[in-house]
Amino acid sequence: MIETSEKRLIGPIIRLHPNDNIVVARVDIGIGTEVASEKLTSRSQVPAGYKIAAKQILKGEPILKYNVTVGFANVDIEAGTMVHSHNTEFREFDRDYAYASEFKPTTLLPESERATFQGYVRPNGKVGTRNFIGILSTVNCSATVVNKIAQWFTPERLKEFPNVDGVVAFSHDIGCGMEMSGEPMELLRRTMAGYARHPNLAAALIVGLGCERNQLKGLMEQEHLQSDSTLHTFIMQESGGTRKTIEAGIEAVKALLPEANKAKRQTVAASHLCVGLQCGGSDGFSSITANPALGAAIDILSRHGGTGILSETPEIYGVEHTLTRRAASKAIGEKLIERIRWWKDEYSVGRDVQINGQVSPGNQIGGLANIFEKSLGSSMKGGTGPLMQVYKYAEPITSSGFVFMDTPGFDPVSATGQIAGGANLIAFTTGRGSMFGSKPAPCIKLATNTPMYERLTEDMDINCGEILDGTVSVQEMGQRIFELFLRTASGEASKSELLGLGDYEFVPWQIGVMS
Repeated sequence: MIETSEKRLIGPIIRLHPNDNIVVARVDIGIGTEVASEKLTSRSQVPAGYKIAAKQILKGEPILKYNVTVGFANVDIEAGTMVHSHNTEFREFDRDYAYASEFKPTTLLPESERATFQGYVRPNGKVGTRNFIGILSTVNCSATVVNKIAQWFTPERLKEFPNVDGVVAFSHDIGCGMEMSGEPMELLRRTMAGYARHPNLAAALIVGLGCERNQLKGLMEQEHLQSDSTLHTFIMQESGGTRKTIEAGIEAVKALLPEANKAKRQTVAASHLCVGLQCGGSDGFSSITANPALGAAIDILSRHGGTGILSETPEIYGVEHTLTRRAASKAIGEKLIERIRWWKDEYSVGRDVQINGQVSPGNQIGGLANIFEKSLGSSMKGGTGPLMQVYKYAEPITSSGFVFMDTPGFDPVSATGQIAGGANLIAFTTGRGSMFGSKPAPCIKLATNTPMYERLTEDMDINCGEILDGTVSVQEMGQRIFELFLRTASGEASKSELLGLGDYEFVPWQIGVMS
């Protein structure tokens, strides 16, 4: 388990663990700056968020951050020198998975003490945080049609239905020219079905072309979906073409709106919250402020019986052993490693992708040297509790507490899988500044630092940079985030919702051979 301090941060540098051979600059540090607490003098101009050698690090020695290896020195590094990609190398090293060796069950609060929020209780017992009607395309060929149907329902036309949050299209780029069987098709259908039955949808339409490989009948059969009063289907080639299908879809939604509008929020337990955890545009402060604070919020949510979904498999690579040790069983830990090995040994072999070392230019500029360092921060979003289950992409989440879903690191694809799995809220940390939003699950964004928060305040929901400023601790910020979960789940609009984001972020994972 990666341990964080409960103390408020002060001083020009941050020491994260007694065993670390680096410290992190809390503010910009000039050449010749004396750092009394570490008894060193800066030999470099070090931007805020970057690492400084706390002592001499010899070539080949590991770089330790939170007492976790995040790279290796490729030259001798003198104390006081900036440590980054220019003097750090990425290479493999042995990790002890020690399955379930640190497992400690979460102590749940008594039901009488658990938090509540105002949610939509669906007939199947699932609870939504929003109340949309969704229009899904089976294939890119019906994408325009589903978007035209949704676009017809302007705010003016929905005025009579104040309890309906909107009509939203979920179109995508695939559904044909792909394998008709096997994992790629199963994955697409699983994703679509997860949205069609999502508790944040009061009803849904599915529109197909008719001749595509992702046949509507096959989708319905594989995913055990049935047409009923809340799920309607259309095939364009049988409905008279583009215009007539759009008209029929509009009429179908009109008929669904009165019933959808009858939905009322009611008091429900926080155990019904399922939060997808995302990070993007990460920086050197991600592992110090927003990510551990979000992890603290997930620890709180878990004690209230709720669920947090960590994902982005390439972005736990290098620190996966810190998760397998917390697994509830050896089998769960082995499921995680099986997914890691698929990524490393099959999917990404020979490709210039981040699991093979190099992170994005924005991550580099933000102070992250390689994927090991990025993964260190990314994994902290899941908190410190036990790993209760590992899921494939878009699989329905059935466990509570901290769980993992295998997804790519690309945020829209990852969040799509989480929402398909049942996430009714997305929490997204960012250091450089992300403009992400999602539907039907609302997205809240957490800034790692105050300058970015103030620059992008219209997009950021909470400023975790206050941890750096020394005004709150990680645990105190975690409590704030948990309270924001409850308010957002109860209907308070997130910044991304106020900006109208989320109409183009349905991005199912595309794997397999295209033809």
